[in-house]
Amino acid sequence: MQTAEIQSLDTAQVLLMAYELGDMVTNSQEVAEYLKWQKIVQSSPEIQEKIRDFTRKKEMFAECERFGHFHPEYHRALEEAKEAEKELEKFEAVRRYKEAEKNLDELLYDLSKTIAHAVSESIKVPSNNPLPVSGCGSGGACRCG
Repeated sequence: MQTAEIQSLDTAQVLLMAYELGDMVTNSQEVAEYLKWQKIVQSSPEIQEKIRDFTRKKEMFAECERFGHFHPEYHRALEEAKEAEKELEKFEAVRRYKEAEKNLDELLYDLSKTIAHAVSESIKVPSNNPLPVSGCGSGGACRCG
């Protein structure tokens, strides 16, 4: 068997295992919870109206934010967006949906990190967390992470 054939076979095996892993994730409790709460949120007319309101206010704030604090409506738009978000958070289904989304994100991050670090500890794994969990973000130059 030639080297190219062996590499193709290995790649095919890796892809097959990746699909199996994908199926395992799809059948996980985290995905089940996420889909359950997503369906509840999407099927509630009251929640959908609050989401539309929040989206409008968030867009208004984004428009003001382009000009910064100097925009005459900046602070009002910010407060209205925050208030609309608080209104959304009053719904248990929204809170549970956001929690399920966070748990699913953590599962996917942990899987990505495990796979990446199985290859090499120096591989960076992107996260949805805007604040780094460890290290200074200098790419390892300071050896803090």
